[in-house]
Amino acid sequence: MQALGNLATINGAPLLNTSLWRKTDRGLCSTFAGSSTFTGLFCKKAFLGNNCIEKTGDLFVRATWRFFGGGGGKSTNASIEHSEAALEDVLLFYFQLDLETRVQYCLNTEQYDIAKMFRDKLNEVEAGIIKQQQAKRGSSKSEAQDKELKILTLRADIKKAIESENYDVAAKLRDEVSKLETEALTASAKALAFENVEYAFRLGQQVQHKVFGYRAVICGMDSVCCESKLWMEKANIDKLSRGPNQPFYQVLVDVYADPNLLVAYVAEENLLAREEQDKGRFDHPYTPFLFYGTDTAGDFIPIRQLREKFDRPRYEPPYEQGDDGTGDA
Repeated sequence: MQALGNLATINGAPLLNTSLWRKTDRGLCSTFAGSSTFTGLFCKKAFLGNNCIEKTGDLFVRATWRFFGGGGGKSTNASIEHSEAALEDVLLFYFQLDLETRVQYCLNTEQYDIAKMFRDKLNEVEAGIIKQQQAKRGSSKSEAQDKELKILTLRADIKKAIESENYDVAAKLRDEVSKLETEALTASAKALAFENVEYAFRLGQQVQHKVFGYRAVICGMDSVCCESKLWMEKANIDKLSRGPNQPFYQVLVDVYADPNLLVAYVAEENLLAREEQDKGRFDHPYTPFLFYGTDTAGDFIPIRQLREKFDRPRYEPPYEQGDDGTGDA
């Protein structure tokens, strides 16, 4: 297998920002072992030229650390909350950022043909991101709109059936419209609830897992659990007091707590805010491209694109006397 930073090239130049990837590497060994999404996006001969890697099956991303921290190199029971979907979401976001940078660089240097190739690849990545978002349970708004459009079509069919005196057909269509109206109303109510959800935690906030005790940083959020039924069964979501219909968070796990977990998907009720400012060491390969750094409270500052992705406002830590050196020592 080949290292991720050397995987994709075009005209001899790396597709991924290898300098940034080396910065995030810090002992991380990331490899492609064949993921449908990533194979489709990054393993096409027309794009990768002579450095193409043939598709060898379903693709997934495997990431492990060459050093072992406090966990002694062994995964804890927290591995039940590992999410391939959350990991893929984070990596797709990275590829999107990198491609946007490369498109702009090529435009600035008047390399328009290469810029177009990068833009085409960026469009594929963005389409993959949209597909992911639509697959989530929070997409009830579009579901309600689809049902309303179908209702309009059926009402037109009812009018035609009555005009042609096909009253049995008209009656069946009315029953179908009544059913769709109920479903559309339910979907609209869910969509409204998803839009108005209140999150207990914010992007970049350092948290602690109530059950497993590890430290983590919030890097994404969903209004409800958007994982598969199989994942929910494995993660014992049915045993949670609030079940799957509560906010769930993508979290970066401190590699010294569990070097093999990396990205977990955790229910809100299983997370605790840190009571005291936590300015201790937190190691994770993805923090350099998701966050600018840390604030005065020790929490991470999300980049603008990450805030826009989840429609989160900019957070300013509360001012404390002495922060500017003018208060008490």
